[in-house]
Amino acid sequence: MKGGYQGFNESGGIYSPPFGVALEGTALSAKSASFSNEPFLAADVGGTHARIGLISFGQGETTPNVLAYRVYKCAEYSGLDAIVRAFCTTYAAKPSHLALACAGFLHEGRVVNSNLQWPVAPSVLEAELGLSSVKILNDFEALAYGTTYLDVSDITSLHNQKRLDKTGTGPVVIVGPGTGLGVAVRLPGAQPKVLATEAGHIQLAARVGREQQVLAELAQANTHVPYDHILSGPGLLRLYGALCRVERLPAVFQEPAAITAAACAGTNVRAVETLELFCGWLGSFLGDLAMLYGATGGIYLAGGFLSQIVEFVERSTFVSRFLDKGVMRPFLQTVPVHVVDHARLGVIGAASWLMSHQAQDKTA
Repeated sequence: MKGGYQGFNESGGIYSPPFGVALEGTALSAKSASFSNEPFLAADVGGTHARIGLISFGQGETTPNVLAYRVYKCAEYSGLDAIVRAFCTTYAAKPSHLALACAGFLHEGRVVNSNLQWPVAPSVLEAELGLSSVKILNDFEALAYGTTYLDVSDITSLHNQKRLDKTGTGPVVIVGPGTGLGVAVRLPGAQPKVLATEAGHIQLAARVGREQQVLAELAQANTHVPYDHILSGPGLLRLYGALCRVERLPAVFQEPAAITAAACAGTNVRAVETLELFCGWLGSFLGDLAMLYGATGGIYLAGGFLSQIVEFVERSTFVSRFLDKGVMRPFLQTVPVHVVDHARLGVIGAASWLMSHQAQDKTA
C-alpha cells in the first residue's frame, strides 16, 4: 500500500512506525499530528471485526496517512461506542469526526443489517462519544474507494494475469464473502463514483445435479435462497451440513475455518467437496456480476478468508465456472479477477471517501 498504509500490521501492533507514530498506549507525537490540522477516525465495522484507524491528510495530499490502527472483535464489546473509546484511550486521541464504513445500509437513522452485533445509529454515536459528526457509508463502498490505493504487489491474480493493470479504465467490482456477502461497484472517472449494492441477496442459481441436490437440503420448495446463504463464512458451514445430510453422515466440523483447513489439506472428502462447491458457485456468481456491470476494470475478491485458500481456488472449478457463460465467454476472458486481503483497505477507503466529500462540499 502507499503512504502510511504500510506501517501497521493486522493485529494492531506497530512496526517501523512512520510519521512519528508513538508506540501502543502512548500519545501520538507532535510530528504525526502536524500532517493534518485535525486527525479523524475511520472505521470498518462488520459482523465479526471492527477495524479502526486514526487518519490524517497532509496539505495538498490525496493519500491517507494512517497514524494508528487496531482490530477489535465485536463480540467482546457492548457496542461500537465502547470500541471507539478503547481506541481513543489507547492512542490518547481526541478526534471530532468519524467516517464509518458499516455492513448494511442506513435507514431512518439506523444501520440495517442482521449480522451486526449491536445497533448502530450515527446520531447516538455522536452524542455518546462527543463527536461533531459520524458519516456512514457501506463497508463495501469503502472497500471500492480503497482499491484505488492498491499496488500490484498487494494483489494475487486468479484469472488473466497478463492483463493485470491497477489503472483499468472500466467499472471495477469488489466482492467479499465474510460474515455476509458484500458487493460494490466503482465507476471510472476523474472523480470515481461507487455504487453500494445488495447483490449478495440475489437468488442463488443451482445447476442441475449435485448443486440442486444440495439446495434441496438448504431450503424448502419455492423459497428465496440468496447467494450469501452459501457464499459467506456461515454459508460455508451450511453447505457442509447440507452435504453431510445428503450423504447421511455426521458433521465432523463445527467451524468454517476447520472445513477450509481440512479441504486445503485434503484430509476430509466432505470438506473438499464443500469447498469445491463453494468455489464453483463463487465463480459463477462473479461471472454474472461481470456481465451485469461490464466489469472491464476487473473484479477484486476481498477478505482474509479467501486469501488463505488461493491455491485451492486455483485448482477448483472457479475459473471454468466464471467463464462458462455461453456466448459471453470471450468477454469474460478479458475480465481479470484478483484476490486482495482487505485488512485495512476499508479504513483507508472510508477516510478517502470522507475527505473527498468534504472537498466537494467546500467547492459546492
